[in-house]
Amino acid sequence: MQTQRDRPARYDGPVMVNLAGEIPQSLRTRARWEELGPSRIPSMLVVPDWDASHSVPTVLWMHGRTVNKELDPGRYLRWMRGGFGICAVDLPGHGERFDEVLQQPERTLEVVMQMSNEIDGITEALEAYGLFDLTRLAIGGMSAGGMATIQRLTRPHTFRCATVEATSGSWAHQQHRSMFRHLPAAQLRNLDPMQRLDHWRDIPFLAIHARQDEWIDYNGQVAFIDALRTRSERPEQITLISYDETGAPNEHAGFGRYAADAKNRQLEFLKQWLL
Repeated sequence: MQTQRDRPARYDGPVMVNLAGEIPQSLRTRARWEELGPSRIPSMLVVPDWDASHSVPTVLWMHGRTVNKELDPGRYLRWMRGGFGICAVDLPGHGERFDEVLQQPERTLEVVMQMSNEIDGITEALEAYGLFDLTRLAIGGMSAGGMATIQRLTRPHTFRCATVEATSGSWAHQQHRSMFRHLPAAQLRNLDPMQRLDHWRDIPFLAIHARQDEWIDYNGQVAFIDALRTRSERPEQITLISYDETGAPNEHAGFGRYAADAKNRQLEFLKQWLL
């Protein structure tokens, strides 16, 4: 079921809020806010032209913890102007699904796993519009959204490529974090994407990371990328871009002085594999 709304509802709580009225006009006029799939996931949909007779390559994007799908409209503008459709969704407990409890660090794994399991319902709902080309579909996210992306890719899927930021596919490197402390070692191994690469389909993959990231261990993502390359028949399609001393908060969100470079290189990656 899809329910269209003119703009996202207001919500309360300690989150960064960009309502539709604060999104640039050039993006806002091409955006719709809808609820997708059986779980009615709040989503922001963007296409270059809603009256077009053809579908466009599409990116499914997931934000990080404590923010919302409207964050970073500059990213979406780049994609829209590059000819892409966009489906940006709120993580469980975030944005229009606000739940303060689910925004606590110790609940992050729960959020990641629920989001990973909701992805198929979202992509199935996109098909009804006829404007999102699901044969040229990318998936991606930053931080917790990136973890949901990587976890979903350890199961059968039809995504053409993937791009993540400030995240990790080696969860063992993060086991000291509160999101994992309650997990028995065997259960962590069972969920850890690094331990599930036998189920990984070889697709182009771009990871962007700050070397001094205080929240997501850079070495863990390096280890994950190395493991992907070792197993890949096309290791040149797996790319890690890293930056030193970005100036971003906690060296984690947005890449600071390198933000424009990161977004431009991500756009080029999507063009290479989807257009």
